[in-house]
Amino acid sequence: MNNILQYESDVWRTADLLIGAGIKQSDFPKFMMPYFALILVESRLLRYSKELEQEISRDDIDEFVEEFRDLGYGYNDYVIRKNKTLKDICKNDKTFDVDFHAYLRAFDGGTKNLLGVDKGTEEEKFLDISGTSGQLKKKRILFDTVKAWSEIDLEPFDNSEITTLEEHIKRKWADISAETAGEQYTPDDIISLISEIIASKISDNGKFLTIYDPTCGGGNLLFGVEDKIKEKFSRPTATFGEDWSDTLYALAKIESRFRTDSEIKYGNTLTNISFIEKKFDIVVANPPYGVDWKGYQKDIKNDTTERFIDLPSISDGQFLFTQHIIYQLANDGLSVVVHNGSTLFSGDAGGGESNIRKYFFDQDWVEAIIQMPTDEFFNTGIYTYLWIFNKNKAVDRKDKVLLINGSELFKPLKKSRGKKRKEMAQENRDEIVKALAEFKDNGFTKVFDKWHFYYNKQAIMLTNIDENGKTFESQLPVKINKEGEEIRAKSVKLKPVKIFQQLEDVTIELSDFEITDYDKDKYHSLKHYFDEYIKPQIALLDYKEADLKVYEKNAVFWYDEDKETLIKEQKGKQEELGCGKIIIKASYKSSKTKGASIIISVELTPDYQKDYEIIPYSPDDTENNQWIADFMAKYIHKPFEFLDNILGVEINFNKEFYKPEQLRAVEEITANLSELEKELQSLESELGL
Repeated sequence: MNNILQYESDVWRTADLLIGAGIKQSDFPKFMMPYFALILVESRLLRYSKELEQEISRDDIDEFVEEFRDLGYGYNDYVIRKNKTLKDICKNDKTFDVDFHAYLRAFDGGTKNLLGVDKGTEEEKFLDISGTSGQLKKKRILFDTVKAWSEIDLEPFDNSEITTLEEHIKRKWADISAETAGEQYTPDDIISLISEIIASKISDNGKFLTIYDPTCGGGNLLFGVEDKIKEKFSRPTATFGEDWSDTLYALAKIESRFRTDSEIKYGNTLTNISFIEKKFDIVVANPPYGVDWKGYQKDIKNDTTERFIDLPSISDGQFLFTQHIIYQLANDGLSVVVHNGSTLFSGDAGGGESNIRKYFFDQDWVEAIIQMPTDEFFNTGIYTYLWIFNKNKAVDRKDKVLLINGSELFKPLKKSRGKKRKEMAQENRDEIVKALAEFKDNGFTKVFDKWHFYYNKQAIMLTNIDENGKTFESQLPVKINKEGEEIRAKSVKLKPVKIFQQLEDVTIELSDFEITDYDKDKYHSLKHYFDEYIKPQIALLDYKEADLKVYEKNAVFWYDEDKETLIKEQKGKQEELGCGKIIIKASYKSSKTKGASIIISVELTPDYQKDYEIIPYSPDDTENNQWIADFMAKYIHKPFEFLDNILGVEINFNKEFYKPEQLRAVEEITANLSELEKELQSLESELGL
């Protein structure tokens, strides 16, 4: 039996014509995709036409054509009625232009729309084969290009085999096209792993199985999973997909026509919501990584479906797709989603990403996360992760999460395919599926209570102290209110007569604390004087600088940075007031009755500092509070007050699977040093030193 991958090199030989015509390599996908789609369509029409011939004779061609049209695979009058192919058309180069044009026009309306036949039509031209053909005709290589493609015979191969060839071709397109940033085409070994994980979680009960991919691209993952599940189960399946890339959508749509119960929609999943009324048994996806969503943030923020519990960073929309996936997953559904590492830990507690993770964990939908090896995908060498969401977890897995470190489970490829240098062989995938089934700790897996990944982000307000443990807070006056409670003032206001600080290139000496006069030749108004001179001068003042001093009539104040304390000097005696700040403010005031003035004020305040402490979390309130109290007693040695506590969730594979470096024994190091010393002495002897 023929191996379909024999045609991979034939496909890429068609690029030689493009090179000779001076077409940029980055434009190759645009000039190759339409013709790949063309031979794909023709091969399927031929395949199903021959199958129909087993039931209906071509003698009555009108009846044959009518029956074929009813199959819903699309139609081309040249192929079905006249039984002529691209290869036949290319036998005569003199009539080629007319025949090829007629051949394209012979497709049904839907196929012409996908292929982009008839340039200038108001409908979307997803592949724009008419436009591309026109450009190649100008380059005088159209005939040779079509002839080269017509030699590739896909008719003998089934859906699954052609999907494999598509994977290899589209992988190369991804490598050379600048338009595929963030898109990672899922290689066949990962599709196999995802399929095997799904197969291990479902039963062959004959029930209808719906499979959905909201970022389906050309359909490799979606259709690959369906094919592999059909190999193991007799369950009827239906596939649903959506994508926003014109060319990839067209390829997936063409593929869907030759499958039973398959529906592919064009559009942005996050704003189009094509299948919002449906819930799916299985959802698989490899959404784009690190791609921003600012172009449609208004639609996302105004979304009324309640899909989005929170919004991730505008620079990365992965978690938008994941929330959509969870929304469309049936109540007993299973989903496997490919992500990069950022979705594990990006975002702070209370931020969008952390809140989204927390929501998934709160609902107890995360069953496992699997770390893939690096260099697994075609156009990226980063670590990737499979998130396994299960809305029907087994009872003994409730509130549990399995981490699988599959980073070492791979076989090196003999020849790299783009950046893909590794693959998960069958034995590697078997290990992962087995580990997921057993759900226990072993050398590369760990089971955790889901709460292990939660943490307290406890905000506190610290009161800083000086070298003697004293804070200016103790100097603040206290008043007794009507209820007999002590109310401590927040600051002490000074009545300065002068503020002085010597800077590198300017001396600041402010002595007018209610300014109504100014240099009118330099400043056209008091407000202008305030904005252009007073505010900038005040901003330059730094109370921690030794030469900043505030003078009252009988005292002077400054901050001693070495002792971290405020100093008050009066009648030649210095008093340490405790750690605090000198706050100097300037304000502009204007009224119709009193006119305009600039007010400069000075006050002494304690030195408060807001801080955050990251503390392990317990779902038991009493225990959680005790953990926080114990942490504070152990690590915080300044006065403080509790502020808000926010829960965060993050997963750190490096931490959970950390292996300390094995240090060499002292004896071994000593022996090596002795050897080096002997070698050095020998060299010195040879050099006569």
